This record gives sequence, structure tokens and C-alpha cells, in this order.
Amino acid sequence: MKYSKKQKSFALKVALFATGISGIVAEYILSTLASYFIGNAILQFTLIVSIMLFAMGLGSRFSKWFTKQVIVYFIITELILSVLVSFSALISYVVYGITDISWLVIYILSICIGLLIGLEIPFATRINDEFEELRLNISNILEKDYFGSLIGGLFFAFVGLPYLGLTYTPFVLGLLNLGVSYYLFKVLKEYISVNAIKKLEVSYILVLILIIAGLYFAEPIVRFGEQVKYKDKIVYSEQTKYQKIVVTKWKEWYSLYINGNQQLSSFDEFMYHEPMVHLPMQLTGIHENILILGGGDGCLAREVFKYKEVKKVTLVDLDQNMIDLGKDFSVFKELNKNAMNNPKLTTVTRDAFNFLEETNERYDIIFIDLPDPNNVDLNKLYTKEFYKLCKLKLKENGVFITQAGSPYYATKAFYCIDKTLKASGFKTIPMHNQVLTLGEWGWIMATKKNVHLDRIKSIKFSNLDLKWLTNKAVPHLLSFGKPLVDTTGIKVNTIFSPKLYTYYRQGNWDLY
Repeated sequence: MKYSKKQKSFALKVALFATGISGIVAEYILSTLASYFIGNAILQFTLIVSIMLFAMGLGSRFSKWFTKQVIVYFIITELILSVLVSFSALISYVVYGITDISWLVIYILSICIGLLIGLEIPFATRINDEFEELRLNISNILEKDYFGSLIGGLFFAFVGLPYLGLTYTPFVLGLLNLGVSYYLFKVLKEYISVNAIKKLEVSYILVLILIIAGLYFAEPIVRFGEQVKYKDKIVYSEQTKYQKIVVTKWKEWYSLYINGNQQLSSFDEFMYHEPMVHLPMQLTGIHENILILGGGDGCLAREVFKYKEVKKVTLVDLDQNMIDLGKDFSVFKELNKNAMNNPKLTTVTRDAFNFLEETNERYDIIFIDLPDPNNVDLNKLYTKEFYKLCKLKLKENGVFITQAGSPYYATKAFYCIDKTLKASGFKTIPMHNQVLTLGEWGWIMATKKNVHLDRIKSIKFSNLDLKWLTNKAVPHLLSFGKPLVDTTGIKVNTIFSPKLYTYYRQGNWDLY
């Protein structure tokens, strides 16, 4: 079948459009994986995108070395790109499971994919030179690639990550790229030698088989890569729009991990949740309207509902999947005593900062049970601006408490939270406890008015079904020695001057 110049040019543009889609999605996949495996999402996205753009520049430079059979080299580039895009996440997961150099592999994949995309655009421009005049050629080629990038970004954000996950999204994009490049191969076949046609046809079959095989075995391979990294058996694993949630089991106990960081263990979570809930609850006699930011596992809400006079609890979590886990997953329903389905509880799927900005409610107690501030995104929820919002929404005699990481593993981060709360107008009471599976962990309790420590130490826990907390334990929760590092120069954490996540990442986590 003979194709017109217009049809040949169209096929080339469709191929560039598909490349734009798969290329940008590959960037986002690798950036997301890097943020999960290495941490610090903003840094990883910045590095991956920068590295890939640099590699595209190198690819464009290298393209001038190919002077003959440009169509053949273009198709070969498409074939290799289809394979790399398809297997990018799979390779990263396997390496993550068996070595500590997953970061290096992710960066190498970024360079390779960037080089291939950088080769394609000059190749396509030179091929299309026979079908369109220069004025239209360059603008049309770049236009299709950039438009593809937009569609790819929308696909990743609204379809790929939330529905297909990082396991299957790469293969869908790899197959798309392969299919479109095969269409281009058929349209431009007349420009390719008979010998090269046979080799390319065999290559297409082999690549198709390889991608389909990868698609078939992807899930068990990813499970293997994850399982190697966790010492206990994985019983639940889900990639949500916002995070990777994993639940493991050892004997009869379960542990919750978010992005590879342990959040709790059913073995001793009460040593975390009981001090965090019952000291502020006892400090204020009014428990009518309570706000929980985070805490989607429901354990904190379980402790709150031990007070019968509680009338209303609002739990805000960014990730609906985490809320559903606390509500419906049998392990957590049993652990939290079905607290997430209590009729007094209202769940809100929202960013905590935005929720506080918009709510007109004022609360007796505000609990902040969010993941550690190990990146800029979470850092926002530990800032002076955020704490001022909390103070505004807290009743005059209300109590605020936030988890604050470890006063020993991340000493500067702990005292930065304390200093930031004071800068927001709060009176603070630092607390800590030895949680066996987490190590020494801390909270900062805060009020609008001064509270004497003797008042807290005299708290009595009567008529409460508690597993660990006793009256005698309270003074120990409030007692601190000298900080392990010099804390005199610690800065206040703000949105425009984020310091906390840097302090956190500089902690002594290797001792943990």
C-alpha cells in the first residue's frame, strides 16, 4: 500500500505524540519511585527531571553522528524506548529489594530514557523534512511531542497512578509506544531495505513478547522486590495517589508502613497512642468537639472514644485509601475497635492545611498524627503558619498535641517543632516515651495559657481501659535530660523558610 506524504508525516507526528506521553510518564514514575525509595520528593523530582532533560540534550547532540538509515535508527530507538519505559519500575523495584543502590539505577534509567527521547526528536525532524517544509516541520514535530507530554502528565495523575499503579502504568505506556512505532514502521517501510525490514519485524515480535511477559509477571516480581525489603510477611500492599501503603505480619502482630517508613505496630502502638491521647484529654475537662489530623488507622480515635462525653470527632486525612483501610480492613477494624465506623466520627478527605483554613469550627482538642516531616510537602504541616491556624481554631481552654518525631534520633527536628509552636503563640509541654518498635518517640503538647507541670503530673486515669499508661508513668513522660546536640541555633520552621525537614534528615537515624 502506498502512502501519501501527508500520511507519512502524520504517522511520524503520532509517533512523537506517543513518545511525549511515554517519556513524561517515565519521568514521573522514576521521580515517584525515587521519592519512595530515597525520600525527599521535591529533591528527587527536581533531580530526575533535570537529569532527563540534560540527557535529552546529549541525545540531540549524538543524533548528528547518524548520517544514514535515519528511519531505521529512529525505529530502533522507539523499540528500545518501549522496553525501557515498560520495565523502568520493575527494574527499580527489584534493585531496591536486593541492593542499596536503587538510587543509582533510577538515575541511570533516567539518563537512558532521556538520551533516547533526545535522539528521536532530531531523527523525526530530519525524516519529516521530506514531507513538510522547514517552517512547518520543526513546529509540528515539537508541538506533537509537547502536547503528548501534557496528555501523559494528565494520564499519570488521574489514571495511571491512582488506578493502574506503578506496576502496570509503565507497561501500558510501553505497549502504546510500541504500537504507534509499528504503525510508523508500516507507513515508512518503502524507505527501509528488505534485510532491515525482516530484522525489524522480528524485533517487534520479540519486544512484544518481552513486554507481555513482563506485564504477566510484574506483580509477583514487584511483590518479591518489596518483600525482600521488609523483614516480615507482606499481607497488604497498595499504591495510592499519594503514598505506598504496606501492612506486614509477624506472628500475631501487624505493622503499618507508609513509603517504607514504619508508622505503628499492633505489638505496642498503645505505648504511642495512650500518652498522646489521654494527657491532653485529661488536661481539659471538655471533650465535645475534637479534631484529628491524620490518624487514618483509627487507633487514636479508639482512645478518644473511651470518653463517653465526646459528642463529635472530625478526622481529616489526605488519602481516602488510608481512611478506607482504617474503616474496612479487618486487621485495623479489630485494632481500632471499629472506631472509624463510630457514628460520632466524621471523616474528611482533605489536605489538613486547607481544611483548617476553611473550617469555621473551634475545637476542644486538636490531635496532629501525621507522618514525620521528611520532605517539603509534609514540612508545611509543621510550620509556624500551620500552628497559628491551629491556635486560631482551638478553643481558649483547648489543648493541642502533635507527634514530633524522636527527641534522640532527630533531636534538632524535635526542638525545632517546639520552638516553632512557641513562635506561634503556644505554651508548650514536650513529652516522650520509649515505644519498643519505634524507639524513643516524642510529642509536643501545647495550650494557649500556661500550664504548670505539677497539674499534669497529678492526672489520674480512672475508669479508663488502658494497656500501658498509669499515673506513675506521667512524670517520666515529661522528664528530659539535656539535648544530645546543641539546640541553641535552631530556627523556627516556616513555609517560606523550611528548616524542619533538613533537621529531620540530618538526624541520627543510623542508630535506630
